[in-house]
Amino acid sequence: MWLNGTSDLIRTLRQRGAKIVALQFPEGLKRRAAAVATELKDAGFDVIVSGNPCYGACDLALDTLAFSDVLVHFGHAAVDERHNVIFEPYPVDFDISILENAVPLLKGKKIGLVTTVQHVHLISPMETYLGSRGFDVRVAMGSGRTPHRGQVLGCSFTAAEATDADEILFVGTGLFHPLGISLATGTRVIALDPLTGTAQEVSGDTLKRRRFAVMENARGAKSIGIIVSTKSGQQRMALAERLAALSPYAVIITLQEVTPDELLNLGFATYVNTACPRLAYDDQVRFPVPVLSPQEYEILCGVRSWDEYSIDEIA
Repeated sequence: MWLNGTSDLIRTLRQRGAKIVALQFPEGLKRRAAAVATELKDAGFDVIVSGNPCYGACDLALDTLAFSDVLVHFGHAAVDERHNVIFEPYPVDFDISILENAVPLLKGKKIGLVTTVQHVHLISPMETYLGSRGFDVRVAMGSGRTPHRGQVLGCSFTAAEATDADEILFVGTGLFHPLGISLATGTRVIALDPLTGTAQEVSGDTLKRRRFAVMENARGAKSIGIIVSTKSGQQRMALAERLAALSPYAVIITLQEVTPDELLNLGFATYVNTACPRLAYDDQVRFPVPVLSPQEYEILCGVRSWDEYSIDEIA
């Protein structure tokens, strides 16, 4: 495990014959860059560290990889396999008995269990614990973007949708994932933060009401920017082209980083986001104009009904 040392990584890099190694860390792990780089240099490798923001495995530092033999991406599982990229996980442990805090909130016996990549190594012990409390625990495989049993991403809830359970228990921090699971599955969702022990029921209804207001603000816009990300695992040009064809006012825009300043400078009345799905849902308060998901835009264009509202996912 790399946080306790880099011996396994060094062995893998030597087996690959790598000489120049690029390192990429998400924001929460960047402070470890100097220590890891020093260990690899002491082992005889030349090291380049990507200092750019990194928001997930969909955001690989391919520009830095261009100067290296291999890129080591820390903290995430692969959303697509690449021969010259090594994904190094960052597992976060917790006391399994914290699941007891969620038990009183679970109404059914058939429970779907999901978590994020930081905790997927604990899926089996969590299954066992809940099973000992009399639950029929369902853990499903996700899509290609979520290679571990029970793993969900902010852009992929397949592992939750595939459980066929009466309700879903999400174990992880934050509320975006359980909100997404609620909208993606239409199932009752309990969220347990394993670090604080807080358990609560989460419903996507509040998010839908907020999004309806954003859609109404976008109605009638005479200039529409269809955002396409140039990041490695977010680029959905085919989707953008299909969406652009729905309105004579729509223009495709490519961006590396989708920021409030960039959208303000471009000057469109509204935008449709085909980059990271979380941008539209999480960052709307920061954006100067409405930023819609593809599904919301389809509703405004009349090719999808409000009853068919769904959260955006990347297949």
